[in-house]
Amino acid sequence: MNIELKAVRKLRIHWPISTETMTQLASGDLQALNSDPGIASLLDALQSTPELGGFGNYHHVFESSAGYEGFTVAEGANPTLGTVGQRTISPTFVFTTYFDDSLDQCTVQALVQRIVDIHPWEVPVIEVSGPLSVSSSAAAAHAESRMAS
Repeated sequence: MNIELKAVRKLRIHWPISTETMTQLASGDLQALNSDPGIASLLDALQSTPELGGFGNYHHVFESSAGYEGFTVAEGANPTLGTVGQRTISPTFVFTTYFDDSLDQCTVQALVQRIVDIHPWEVPVIEVSGPLSVSSSAAAAHAESRMAS
């Protein structure tokens, strides 16, 4: 198989999870992704977005990790977790996927807004990268160009 590089942009979303979900994930219980209502809503929203995670014959491709996010709530905030002036540590699920670099900015903005609308944080951490290259099979690239014509 020949590998080619494809121009994409990365979408990374930080999503708070409960300590229970973090413990389940750490023990290898992948069902925790479907059992946690927040993560389940995120995965549902993103799975229904065909522009995300397309790698030839593979669709809805994503990577994830669990970790911790720290922050201090400032005066005037309306936090879901934590109190003003207090350092807070939250278990966090980090979801990463990719979309084609040729996707227009209005569509990208609508994608991000869709996530903001369901995210539990007052100010969600959502990263959208500039263009980068990822591997793609030459056969998949040929199939994608045939589908476009």
